[in-house]
Amino acid sequence: MSSLYNKAFYFISGHGRGWAFSSGDLLGKFSRTQADNLLCELLKDGKIRRVSRGIYDYPKYSEFLEQNVSPDIDQVARAYARKFNWRIEILGDSALNMLGLSTQVVAKYIYLNDGANRTYDILGTTLEFKKATLKDIGFKYKESSLIVQALKALGKERITADVIKQIQKNIDPKMYEKILKDTQSSTTWIYETIKLICQVET
Repeated sequence: MSSLYNKAFYFISGHGRGWAFSSGDLLGKFSRTQADNLLCELLKDGKIRRVSRGIYDYPKYSEFLEQNVSPDIDQVARAYARKFNWRIEILGDSALNMLGLSTQVVAKYIYLNDGANRTYDILGTTLEFKKATLKDIGFKYKESSLIVQALKALGKERITADVIKQIQKNIDPKMYEKILKDTQSSTTWIYETIKLICQVET
């Protein structure tokens, strides 16, 4: 059990702090029984955290607060998407909140999906999925979808230097090149803004 335990923990931790997942994400390496048993052991040892029924995360820890921080809602949403084989698209207002472009206190994050209407409590934060026709689901990277949906929610007229700087704060520069390639088919003004965000001359 020890070698399997270590293998499971290395697999989970290898995705980085904040990664959310279900037992299904372990099935490529373990049987269903093994996955369930290993998750129970890791949970008991405090290596992982249950954030909702059937969903866990490898929590980020704040040295300043000396405690685990709140779950990454986008990671949780994508864990559900993998679990149920959904395609998902974050709603614009929720994208604004995730990128710090809205000062509104958020108790609910909304995603559109091609599956079913579902609502989950994620340690005090509501995650809602609404079944809908998805229009901008062709992006490979979550950062691409997040930026595009936020820009669409703001509108061209509200894009300022401060908006661009705020988005940059929340996007890893290592993703810039990937995002640029991923969003080439976006509306012209959105792609021109993305080039500014990714520090490429237009």
